[in-house]
Amino acid sequence: MSETLFLTATTKAARYAELLPQIVALTETEPDLTANLANTAAALRQAFGFFWVGFYVVKGAENAQELVLGPFQGPIACTRIRRGRGVCGTAWAEAQTQLVPDVELFPGHIACSAASKSEIVVPVLKNGTVVAVLDVDSDQLNDFDTDDQIALETLMQRVAAWF
Repeated sequence: MSETLFLTATTKAARYAELLPQIVALTETEPDLTANLANTAAALRQAFGFFWVGFYVVKGAENAQELVLGPFQGPIACTRIRRGRGVCGTAWAEAQTQLVPDVELFPGHIACSAASKSEIVVPVLKNGTVVAVLDVDSDQLNDFDTDDQIALETLMQRVAAWF
């Protein structure tokens, strides 16, 4: 596939429906994890204009694991996040998507950027274990909904195969 996205849909759900097969086509023959995560983050940011899109990957010995910044698109970000800390650490600890309409109201939110207003974090599960999280931030309040959650959870099922 060409490294060009073709998006014509005007609704969020329809745009995801157009985008997801293009991400699959872009990554299906590439064996490198970093390349695939980078292109996935770039495609999501390009398609939706999100403020920040990126991955945090679980790294370290079992008793000393952290989420470590992986490929992303957007301003400089936090580099390491402990399990259970902030939105990303909570998604990791609970192995569940965190949909946050207002990050200021999330207990323990880590403010990597004051411009971030809402957030969705989707865990990447491999054999029932969180191996990474997709973090998407918006500079608008309440910017994410179930359309985002359903589409991004579907995409992260695909991403899990890369680990």
